This record gives sequence, C-alpha cells and structure tokens, in this order.
Amino acid sequence: MEIAQTDRRGFLKHAAAAAGALALGGGASGLLAQIASNWKNQIGIELFTVRALLTPEGYEPTLAKIAAMGYKEVEPADPYNHMQPAAYKALLDKYGLKMYSTHADATDGPGLEKELEGQASMGIKYTAVHAPRPAAPAGGPGRGPGAPGGPAAPAGAPPAGARVMSPQPRPPQSVDSVKRSVEQINKYGAILKKFGMKHYIHNHAGEFELLDDGRTTQYDIMLAETDPALVAMQIDIGWASMAGQDVMGMFKKHPGRFELWHVKDAKYKEADPKLSPNARARACKIVAMGEGEIDYKALFANARLAGLKYFVIEQDTAGEGGRDTLEDCRIAYQNLHKMLA
Repeated sequence: MEIAQTDRRGFLKHAAAAAGALALGGGASGLLAQIASNWKNQIGIELFTVRALLTPEGYEPTLAKIAAMGYKEVEPADPYNHMQPAAYKALLDKYGLKMYSTHADATDGPGLEKELEGQASMGIKYTAVHAPRPAAPAGGPGRGPGAPGGPAAPAGAPPAGARVMSPQPRPPQSVDSVKRSVEQINKYGAILKKFGMKHYIHNHAGEFELLDDGRTTQYDIMLAETDPALVAMQIDIGWASMAGQDVMGMFKKHPGRFELWHVKDAKYKEADPKLSPNARARACKIVAMGEGEIDYKALFANARLAGLKYFVIEQDTAGEGGRDTLEDCRIAYQNLHKMLA
C-alpha cells in the first residue's frame, strides 16, 4: 500500500479498512476492493480525446469544462498550446488539474535537457524522447499530403482528416531493428532519470504483430529488454484488447511493469481471432467508456499487480457518433467513476 507515500493517519485508515474486509470474510478480493476504490479520485483524460476543441481560443475553455466534469488529471498530446512551462502549469493549476505524463514528447538535440527541465517543472513524471522530425512540407505546419493547401495525397490514401483506426499491413519488422530501438529507449531513460522522470512506451495494435522471426512481437522485446528502473509501459488497454491480447494475463506475467494506462473502451469480441492484430483492430469499434466490452472493474481490481500509478481515459472517436465531444467525455467520466466507486 506504498506506506512510504502515505502519512501515518492515512496508513492506519487503510489498515483498519483492510482488516475489516478480511474479518468479514472478504479475503484478498475484499482487500483489493478496498484499495481499488481510491482510483475514482484520480480519473484523468488524454487531451487527444478533445483535440478538435483545442484551438488557441478554445483551449482554456475546454480545460475548464473538463475540470468541471470531475477530471483531475490531463495528458497532453499537443505542444502545451505553445505556452512556456510555467504558464502552462499555472493554467492547469487554475482549474485544479495535474499532469503526470505527456505525449508532447521531448526532442533529442542540443535543447533536450532544457526541454526536460521544463517538463519536470510542470510535474511530469513520464515522457518520451524522439529524434528530430523532418521539416514540415511546403505549405507550412500541418499541411501534409492531402491537407488543404498541401501537396496532393498519394493514390489510395485516406482523405484529409480521416481517422485511421490502425496502420495498414506492412512487411514484418526485424528483431534486430526493434532491439536497437529498445537500446536507444534505455539510453533516453537514463537521461530522463536525472530529471526524476521515466521514458514511457505506448502501444497501438501493431506492436503485437509478429516480427521477421515469426514468433516474437515488438512488445515482447520491449518488455524483456527495457530497464524497469528507466522505462515504464503505458498500456493502451483498448488497443491491446482489440489486437486480441489478454491484458489480465499480461499483468500476471509481468507484474509491476504497467505504470501508466490508457483507458479506452471498445466493442471487440466479435472480431475474427484468426486475423492479425492490426486487422482485428480495424474490425473493432472504439466507443465511450462504459459502452464497450472491456471489463475495467476487474482490471482495476488488479491495478496494484499491474503496477498502476496514473491513468487517463482516451476515446479516439469522441464526437464522431452524432454525440458532442464533451458529452462523450462526461459520459466516460461518469461511467468509469461509477465502476470504481
């Protein structure tokens, strides 16, 4: 129960509750239920869910509405509205929001350590580092192939703004190339450690495709060869489930590795199990939390086994089913809060 992080009064309160559960015959399951109930107080949201609303003029009002729903944490997927770290933290503080992880990753290069200092000052504990990205194509930022004002999209490409559920099939990656990537992630993790942070690894469906040896997946290698002291797995439970993975089995096989969760619900059980992970994911449907088929109540009862520290709701499809984006967020919060209560 992480006694070191709990004051004496809080610890005694938990101990008494646990003893009561055991005395009433609840056993281990009763104890888990007592501990798991605390998760309802830290429900977060991945801001990719509301990406369409995060215009310069809509950013702060959207955060205000999210906070009013009851969300306590956010995970940005944008460059912090192009604000300096102190200003962005002040904006979150204004609405009582915390930020422990980010998908607005740091960029390797001469300014890396300054960027990491800024992330740490905002309270971030989990981030990632990527190599410098190629310059934006002609037409300016965001004007890639198929975008208005940008170059023409290649034949067969989805229209601009279309949502791609999962990458199209491609030749298997090599085991050696994945191992080289993992080696680099460990090196980045060592740099992040100096700032009190860990490197995260997030999954979609493709990480569960077989590599060129025909028996190993990218995710297998990531779990086996990343240093747990430097690297945390941010399991996207929705994508993993849609890819045909046994998430509970993963928790049992690799206890303590899944410190971050993306809590995404989906209708996935009717997908053909003979399909590849990417093909299965494309046959599934992402829905609002509590309206799908993933048993989050059971998963949160095993959160300590998994090693969970922080989690965010993410719905890639919010606002696409004829319902307002923020209404999807409200329904997701209420349904998950009810499960965890």
